Amino acid sequence: MYRAIATCAFGLESVLSFELRRLNAQNIETDDGRVKFDADDNMIAEANIWLRTAERVLISVGEFPAPTFDALFDGVKALPWGEFVDRNDAFPVKGFSLKSTLTSIPACQSIVKKAMVERLKIDHNTEFLPERGSTKRIRFSITKDICTIMLDTTGDGLHKRGYRPLLNEAPIKETLAAGLADLARIRSDSHVADPFCGSGTLLIESAQRAAGIAPGLNRRFAAEEYDFLGKELFDTVRAEAREKIDRGVSFRARGFDIDPSAVEIARANAKRAGVEEFITFEVADARKFIPLDDEIILANPPYGERLLDAASSDKLMADFGKQLNGKKYKGLYIISPSENFEKMFGSKANRRRKLYNGMINCQLFMYFDNGR
Repeated sequence: MYRAIATCAFGLESVLSFELRRLNAQNIETDDGRVKFDADDNMIAEANIWLRTAERVLISVGEFPAPTFDALFDGVKALPWGEFVDRNDAFPVKGFSLKSTLTSIPACQSIVKKAMVERLKIDHNTEFLPERGSTKRIRFSITKDICTIMLDTTGDGLHKRGYRPLLNEAPIKETLAAGLADLARIRSDSHVADPFCGSGTLLIESAQRAAGIAPGLNRRFAAEEYDFLGKELFDTVRAEAREKIDRGVSFRARGFDIDPSAVEIARANAKRAGVEEFITFEVADARKFIPLDDEIILANPPYGERLLDAASSDKLMADFGKQLNGKKYKGLYIISPSENFEKMFGSKANRRRKLYNGMINCQLFMYFDNGR
């Protein structure tokens, strides 16, 4: 049994914790940008394959105060590295420091590496560590002088589902799109629309959620190369996940974008994601968008820090708000970094939620009961 950590974008912690509860994870503890939970081998594989809003799944090797470099070295050396890293394994180190005395990341990386070497020499009774075997990726975080040392089981971030090699400008991250679908309570019978669909990510994530398609089904993970977890375990969990896919759901989605090339990219991405049967894409101007009565609208419109200049973005939102005025729809979930969004849009949201779109501090504006 491990103490595991799933990381996520700020603002999605509660969504991620509910995902873990749905996987029957135990002893869940939520913190800024991460959720801790107890996990056996099977849960590590399930978390990587099933979590939609997590960025990475890690095993916590240890946690200790590290106000000085000596404390960092001693804390790392005291950990049971021989249980995780074999004699021949490579073990690159990455990490960050936040609000802590130790601020030099290269220095911290070097000390963690040196301490691991000293402990592994003892654990494996050797003076030579060739680092020519499988790679065990080590990560550390130092926050308020508390260091957490972790083993990465994911590899490439979990947002890399494998269906989006073709990108248009400023796409929304898959994990954030999945978070919006969760907050909008997309179900197997939902009808969804995105008037600014871009590469189609919001609709693809919604469709995969509705049809029970695990987001990590068609990719590989670092832990498949780990001797104590391994590919066979992940293949078993993948096979179980495939059995849970339901292509008979009544979910349907419509995507629109003014850019024909974006629409073509979205169609190709949906096909790779295995959800093309649930989504239609068309070239259309969002300022002429007409929702259906039962549609949930998800939108990540272009704004000043992404594509348009601020004035053009404001005008677009004002025109979009006027277009929706008086129209019937089930709900609207729209992202913007502007504190004046509601004024531009012409209507006060029922709820607001802080989220990060990449490095941009945004808010999710949520409208219920037709937004009016």
